[in-house]
Amino acid sequence: MTLPAVLEPSPSVEQELSRMRGLQKAGRHGEALEAAQARLEALPENRDLLLVAAVSQRHLLRLPEALATLDRLEQLQPRFSRLHQERGLCRVALKDAPAALEALLMAVNLNPALPAAWSMLEGLYRLTGDAQNAATAAEHVATLKRLPGEVVAATALFHDGDLGPAEQVVRAYLLAHGDQLEAMRLLARIGMARDVLDDAEVLLAAVLELAPDYQAARHDYAQTLVQRHKYVEARTQITRLLELEPANLDYRSLAATTAVGLAEQDAAIALYRGMLADRPDDPDVHLWLAHALKTVGRTSEAVDAYRAAAAARPDFGDAYWSLANLKSYRFNDEEIARMRAGEAAPATALADRYHLCFALGKALEDRAETTESWRYYAQGNALKRSESRYRPEIIETNTRKQIEVCTREFFARRAGWGAPDRDPIFILGLPRSGSTLLEQILASHSQVEGTQELADIQRIVLELQGRDLDLEDPRYPAVLADLTEDALRRLGDKYLADTRVYRSGQPIFIDKMPNNFRHIGLIHLMLPNATLIDARRDPMSCCFSNLKQLFAQGQEFAYSIEDISRYYRTYLELMRHWDEVLPGRVLRVHHEDVVSDLEGSVRRMLDHCGLPFEPACVDFHKTRRSVRTPSSEQVRQPIFRDGLDQWKAYAPWLGPLEVALGDAVTRYKD
Repeated sequence: MTLPAVLEPSPSVEQELSRMRGLQKAGRHGEALEAAQARLEALPENRDLLLVAAVSQRHLLRLPEALATLDRLEQLQPRFSRLHQERGLCRVALKDAPAALEALLMAVNLNPALPAAWSMLEGLYRLTGDAQNAATAAEHVATLKRLPGEVVAATALFHDGDLGPAEQVVRAYLLAHGDQLEAMRLLARIGMARDVLDDAEVLLAAVLELAPDYQAARHDYAQTLVQRHKYVEARTQITRLLELEPANLDYRSLAATTAVGLAEQDAAIALYRGMLADRPDDPDVHLWLAHALKTVGRTSEAVDAYRAAAAARPDFGDAYWSLANLKSYRFNDEEIARMRAGEAAPATALADRYHLCFALGKALEDRAETTESWRYYAQGNALKRSESRYRPEIIETNTRKQIEVCTREFFARRAGWGAPDRDPIFILGLPRSGSTLLEQILASHSQVEGTQELADIQRIVLELQGRDLDLEDPRYPAVLADLTEDALRRLGDKYLADTRVYRSGQPIFIDKMPNNFRHIGLIHLMLPNATLIDARRDPMSCCFSNLKQLFAQGQEFAYSIEDISRYYRTYLELMRHWDEVLPGRVLRVHHEDVVSDLEGSVRRMLDHCGLPFEPACVDFHKTRRSVRTPSSEQVRQPIFRDGLDQWKAYAPWLGPLEVALGDAVTRYKD
């Protein structure tokens, strides 16, 4: 399995750490501490150096210094399990059993593969007369002893986030010893953590072939299938798990997620309400319930559930952002004060902090406090971008390759290839461009079904790219030239078969994944009679709307002025190419035209789709259906012009965006 490279410590630091640990094993803790402290002068935030220092300080009985070093480490890496284990050992040395128990329990809750911590817990529980917990700890010790030492070590590394070293250890073990269930499962979990889901799926399927009763592996397998949007296959696995443990909350949660993925919102709502009956104060379940209620238009109930999530965890940024993301919700003074306090608190986690920033940006925008609003939007974007691995040059390379491969002659030689069905309507473009409105209009037609933003085209692209992904010279789209007529027909048939689960009977359905504009060549080759609609919006409005939107997943280009402007320009470049090599294939619909001439735009779209006019498409806001995008509440209302120029209130801060867009501010109309 080829996994992405990770940043490892420099060889010199790693070698020094190895030498220090060697000194510790030899009992030469004074020398180890001196070496660690000398290196910390240059690398004061190095996690492993701080741990080495604390361990040696404990062995030298300099316990207050060791605890101070661990406090310093906790400020940098609060979820590093071995710091809590070491703190527990210091507390044991100080004969402070309650504090030792607390620290060691924290360690094993973060990382269950710590034999020393479990062993010490067993001893402490026996000393305090707690036979039941002592037996539980002893059972964990025995379980870890039964496993190969390399697998235990790799598992411990995995739980502390050291994916690269964990993979190296477990791969070496599997190469030397062959199939071992825990090692295979661990390698799959590393793949899941790195989003290498195809390899994880293959590994977990192999584990279950060898051990069909391995429930933990089946749960991982079901999670992987859900993450790959293979909801039907996931349901089969979850059903087997629930037959064994019908009350298991993790299994019920995954069942609800699968129901949401299959657009079975009522089933998901029932599952979430059942979970809340058992865990009434669980903030996540309140949030998930609210999302499902929002999707089916039960807004007042969704608001109550979002508020319950925020009440259950006051710094729960996602709960506040979800309220803001309703677009129609207005925060009161007390809620804004709570959000400000949560955002400013040093202990607030990064994800909660940027969710709160975006929520505050929207709350203050609604009050016309644009200076403070922009400050929070900018801060939220900076925090979100700080954890992203997005590289704009990858998208630009793909665009260049698409233009090189997909010429007019290329398509002419393949005319008529692919599956002939005309079922899909692809609505594509940029997020926040009015695509949900177009979907709602077309889904109001008696012959058209709205589904959701389907991941099937992207999944086909990933299969075509292969596992050995070269970002500088990717296999896709060049591989399109190697596909035979039969292969393209099979891809078209596969897409239609895989998406059938989202349909309930209408002859035409909508796939509204915006990023599919990058794959129009592939779509045309495998589904030559599908309908393509480009939802386009004025670049200043569109980019600003992206900058103030926190997406549930993906769309990593949306969190800086530089990234979103480059992406918009790349989008224009590629769409112009498709217009040149596939003239008339894509209908361009400008959001501003839909707002100014709704009926004319509706008739134009229906003509392009080969559908007769129906008045329900003009009265789209009366159509009751599930909508999962950020615009779900807006498309349940008549069209208003108010949203067209919202960016102008923020013009003092958007000069760099206008400059970065360049001629795109006028060229987008072409």
